[in-house]
Amino acid sequence: MTKKLGPAMAGLAILAAVAVSARADPFYRLESAITLKGASPAWDYLAFDPTRSYLFIDRRAAGVTVFDVAAGQVMGQIAQSEGANATTLIPEFDRGYTTNGDGSTTSFELSSLKTIARTALGKSADAAFYDSKTKQLAFMMGDEKQITLVDARTGLVSGRIATQSESLEAAAADGRGGLFVAERDRDAVLKVDMVGRRIVAEWKTAPCRQPTGLAFDRADRRIFVGCRGAKPVLAVLNADTGKLVAVLKIGRGNDGVVYDPEGRRVFTSNGLDANLVIFDQQGPDAYGLSQAVTTRPIARTMAFDPKSKKVYLVTAEGVVDPAKPVNTEAGPFYPNHYFPDTFTLLTYAPVGTK
Repeated sequence: MTKKLGPAMAGLAILAAVAVSARADPFYRLESAITLKGASPAWDYLAFDPTRSYLFIDRRAAGVTVFDVAAGQVMGQIAQSEGANATTLIPEFDRGYTTNGDGSTTSFELSSLKTIARTALGKSADAAFYDSKTKQLAFMMGDEKQITLVDARTGLVSGRIATQSESLEAAAADGRGGLFVAERDRDAVLKVDMVGRRIVAEWKTAPCRQPTGLAFDRADRRIFVGCRGAKPVLAVLNADTGKLVAVLKIGRGNDGVVYDPEGRRVFTSNGLDANLVIFDQQGPDAYGLSQAVTTRPIARTMAFDPKSKKVYLVTAEGVVDPAKPVNTEAGPFYPNHYFPDTFTLLTYAPVGTK
């Protein structure tokens, strides 16, 4: 029996090796790391324009840098965008809107990158998200406990929605006039009626704590929520009922979640554990780990190219200076100082793509 099983087992080993080497989906690997000059780096969200291969990098005090990923070079800065935390792109109106920390927005022409105006909306703001149904932007203004709505055509305020949350994070629209918003301080997700300009539901996300990143699957109506708590997870919610349908482990320090409807994949960027954890969607309520890719520390936000499937992250070399305040909520040793000329754009691509 031993002699007969020997060749059979050897054959199985060979088949297993072939199966591994012939993996249908390639692993993601670092394609390039490009350092962008600048003093005291700081950053938040990224936005990608696939029609021009432009990446909009929000560098807070330094404003918005526009980087051409195809050419591998900086195209310029958005004028009057100092303090930018996020950029929202609206190709149908040839417009872009930045969200500035002082509560203003800088509108610009997407095709020319020329600034139109810098407009005050409130006292502070974190990010803005677009609803194509109502043609409105929703600005997250947690310090004022409100969501400010702006007409994307005119840049004028169209409404304000009061919330109970002081930490309104990422949001995503469902294309039907609904907007889902992560409330980090309330361990919940809001459902906002953008047509009626009102909150219609608040769903608790436990065991997901500190929900931050958020993305949406329009076909199956599933909400993907990246959670920063002591046990970081990706929570999947039914967008019609708020029911929790899946909980998946991810890395610490999540700030970015992206859903690729074509590839049926969910990407999570996790800064403290320096990884990109990717899940395959096997069904509306079923998900399996595709891969977990090592990135770099504090690479927490990301942008995704739906054509090339490349993932863009940014980071910088930092240190904890004990003489200055430390953001212990983000992590016990979260950097409070970054070194000049270390701000780096990281591009991750599936092996074999160009």
